[in-house]
Parts: sequence; structure tokens; C-alpha cells
Amino acid sequence: MSEESTLVENPIHPARLKPARKGKRPPKLIAVVHQSGCTGCEVCIAGCPVDSIELVPGPDSKNPSFQQTVEIDIARCIGCQNCSQDCPWETITMYPNEDVFTAWANETIKSELYVPESFVQKITASKE
Repeated sequence: MSEESTLVENPIHPARLKPARKGKRPPKLIAVVHQSGCTGCEVCIAGCPVDSIELVPGPDSKNPSFQQTVEIDIARCIGCQNCSQDCPWETITMYPNEDVFTAWANETIKSELYVPESFVQKITASKE
């Protein structure tokens, strides 16, 4: 993967203001949303004990709730499996920690939590 396509955490996303995941080791399993099947119903959000599920607005900026979806903040997920059990469409799957970024890349259509590194460099350069 080239440096241009390297994904990093979006530093300006409001989720970065939330508390970091506690613990010295990451969970064994982490949730990933298969966005192609997600309806954006928000059922999973209510069951997340650490508030690690974020809404991703739909493509129409005038009506962002139309065709919205969700994504899980991999850096904050604790692997409780509540979301995967609550999802009425069975579009959330738990993956082993070592496979989560591959699964995330295969299943995520649109992300606002993770952006290309070049985006972060532009933000940093504009602040200087």
C-alpha cells in the first residue's frame, strides 16, 4: 500500500474527543460493519457500552439521513459483541484483532473516522 493510500484516524472527527479504550491489550475480537447491507437503522448504536459506533451520512448533503450507514471506531471497540447480536440485518461481524483492518478495508464503503494520510497532512499544513 502506498503512502498516499495509508489510512489514519481522522483527527478532526468528533469521536476523537471521546475517551480512549481502556486496558493494556486490545480485545480479541473487534466489530466491523458490512456497510453494503447496513440500513443505518441505529439499533446497534443504542447497545454499544462505549459509544464506539458512529453514523456516516448518506451521499446527499441536503438529506444526510437518507442512505446513511454506520461504522465502528476500531480504536475504541471493546469487543463486547452487543452490536453484532443487536443488528437486525446481521451486517456486523466480529473479527480477530489481527484481521480487523483487512476486514474493515473490504467491507467499508464510506468512512469518516479513518481518512487518507494525505488528508491529515493537508489539515496540518493549513494550520501552520
